[in-house]
Amino acid sequence: MQFPLKTQLVGSLDEFRRPRSLVLAGLLSAAAVVMDRLLTIPVSPVLEIGFAFLATALCAYLCGPWVAGTAGIAVDILSYFLRPNGAFFFGFTLNQFLLGFIYGLWLYKRRPNPWLALGACLTVMVLINFLLTPLWLNIMYGKAFVIFSTAKIIKNILKLPIDVALLYGALRMAQRAGQRPAGA
Repeated sequence: MQFPLKTQLVGSLDEFRRPRSLVLAGLLSAAAVVMDRLLTIPVSPVLEIGFAFLATALCAYLCGPWVAGTAGIAVDILSYFLRPNGAFFFGFTLNQFLLGFIYGLWLYKRRPNPWLALGACLTVMVLINFLLTPLWLNIMYGKAFVIFSTAKIIKNILKLPIDVALLYGALRMAQRAGQRPAGA
């Protein structure tokens, strides 16, 4: 008996062999870098509001968790060189990999619906935004974990409905554009 998650993870490795997936990943990575550069609003030195996640989530939806995670690494490194914000820290590169990977687990080969978008955004919010990012900032700057967590919690709770709506809209547009069969 095959488990759906195992099948999805193993099957998504085949996307690395498809030129279409690699081209899409490259284009969406470039879009994520541009969105990070132009559409990120700095609130404080350690708090930003951005929408580059949409390009990463679309990459995950179209190309799977492994390709999107790998593209996330490229996005982080390119974004850092184009817009350095403090010292380079590998933890944030891991965050970008996990961002693409998590969206891929939720969205790859699935028909878009608001509940999947909500689940994906909530998973990212809890794991990356509430746990890992404050941990990395604490390691980097030596400040209290709670200070970073409080600011992140408020920002993420306020931004969650917007992120879910934008993600669901982007997934529906990709589906309508014929990038994913109606049943997937």
